[in-house]
Amino acid sequence: MKLASLAGGRDGRLVVVSRDLARMLPADGIAPTLQAALDDWEVSSPGLAGLAARLDRGEGDRFDPAACASPLPRAFQWADGSAYVNHVELVRRARGAELPPSFWTDPLMYQGGSDTFLAPQGDIPLRDPAWGLDLEAEVAVVTGDVPLGADTAVAARAIRLLLLVNDVSLRNLIPAELAKGFGFFQSKPSSAFSPVAVTPDELGEAWDGARLHGSLEVWLNEKPFGRADAGVDMTFGFPQLIAHASRSRALGAGSIIGSGTVSNRDADGGPGRPISEGGRGYSCIAEQRTVETLRDGAPRTPFLQAGDRVRIAMHDAAGRSIFGDIDQRVVPHG
Repeated sequence: MKLASLAGGRDGRLVVVSRDLARMLPADGIAPTLQAALDDWEVSSPGLAGLAARLDRGEGDRFDPAACASPLPRAFQWADGSAYVNHVELVRRARGAELPPSFWTDPLMYQGGSDTFLAPQGDIPLRDPAWGLDLEAEVAVVTGDVPLGADTAVAARAIRLLLLVNDVSLRNLIPAELAKGFGFFQSKPSSAFSPVAVTPDELGEAWDGARLHGSLEVWLNEKPFGRADAGVDMTFGFPQLIAHASRSRALGAGSIIGSGTVSNRDADGGPGRPISEGGRGYSCIAEQRTVETLRDGAPRTPFLQAGDRVRIAMHDAAGRSIFGDIDQRVVPHG
């Protein structure tokens, strides 16, 4: 199934979307919101599957991704990992920080703000260009209830949906916050998610139960910026990330667990090359700036400015959009 939330109210209105993202049917009689569906998934999912079958037969109204909020317009939990240790290593190198060996065996994770997510095709507010506004293209899962101390097998069974993320970051605020020893807050504003969230069975062989395989496509101002394969160089799979998050607490239905910025090493083991040089590019500007610094002594690519356009998507083997596009413009705020 493919699920979306039309904008309206705090939690949107749940709709089921056709596989080709062309049509939709409202789920009002089954669950008014995606959170309500997740709260009672065993009861709601058969009814939602029935709507999906009707869409397969050609029913439904036109689906417009621009009318959507993020699938969960707000969530009880948004925890973002850093499963691609290549990215962590590069960004820490840019700050002059060593990578502890434990980072290869114990996942990093931070708890983000989940009370206000951005619309997938809305604006990214820019309050101060000096803060270093950056995109971060990621994959995430939405869980059902996860018990305290879940192992990876239990965690895997709790995965309900997958979606894409633009985890917006303010790079120039991060060093001072981390120096306080208390983690991110101001440097991690509201994120945006793809218009559509997808059940694992829709993904076929691209989903192996732990990782989503496929090119995570990023465009910056309509120029190709990143084509990293989300299934490659992911040190920790989603069951490991969920188990890590539940080590000391239970997770409620509707928790979102992110992969962190998708990042691939180059074929020769190096940090990766821009698309213009035949590489897979990058899923965030900070990584490109780090590579530029390592190669040329200084970064050249600026962080996001007012008027910039960011687009993030993933297509299946037949070239069809799986989740719809995250398509946002940066606008001045305040």
